[in-house]
Amino acid sequence: MTTDPQDTPTGGARPSSPIVQLASASDRNELAAVLGRAFETDPVWGWLFPDPDTKLRKSSQVFQAYLRDAMKVGEVYTTPGREGASLWKPPGKWKLSNGAILRSLPSLLRAFGTRLPASLEVERKVESQHPMQPHWYLSVIGTDPVAQGRGVGNALIRQVTDRCDREGLPAYLESSKAENVPYYERYGFKVTGETVLGSDGPTIWFMWRNPQVPGS
Repeated sequence: MTTDPQDTPTGGARPSSPIVQLASASDRNELAAVLGRAFETDPVWGWLFPDPDTKLRKSSQVFQAYLRDAMKVGEVYTTPGREGASLWKPPGKWKLSNGAILRSLPSLLRAFGTRLPASLEVERKVESQHPMQPHWYLSVIGTDPVAQGRGVGNALIRQVTDRCDREGLPAYLESSKAENVPYYERYGFKVTGETVLGSDGPTIWFMWRNPQVPGS
């Protein structure tokens, strides 16, 4: 739904790119907590969970559901130290199936509570702008704040964008932070539209990436 790589360099030379590997079901609890911490300062997630005392717990519950779905239909990548995670869905698999919705509904109801209408607004606005052309969808990416600036986000993005280039496939994501838009532009993503949540809430940017020709 939204993305926050938390990969801004903290100073000095960037180390070599981290190793990236497929995550397993046994990683789900740890990665849900990592994503919860990664999105603690995200405007959209702050709008969804305005209570700072419960935001981390509730957002981690939501990421549990997202991870479960992505592992079932797509690919979830992490590092050996579980410093971050990226949730990628292959062409034709970006939309939640009815079965996935039903499986996730109890945990989502517990997490969102009275903010469920707000979460449904996010889903409605995001889905209405989602392109139909076959593509890889980066639904969520986040790096634990303690690992910020180590190139984790870069490695997690390039794991699939490099494949997109080899296979001639586009990629797509939504950015929930204005400062992340130029970050994604460095990887070839371009803004195709945006939407505002509520009457004066945060903005979500829709970003599309055509496959890149090496050396172009």
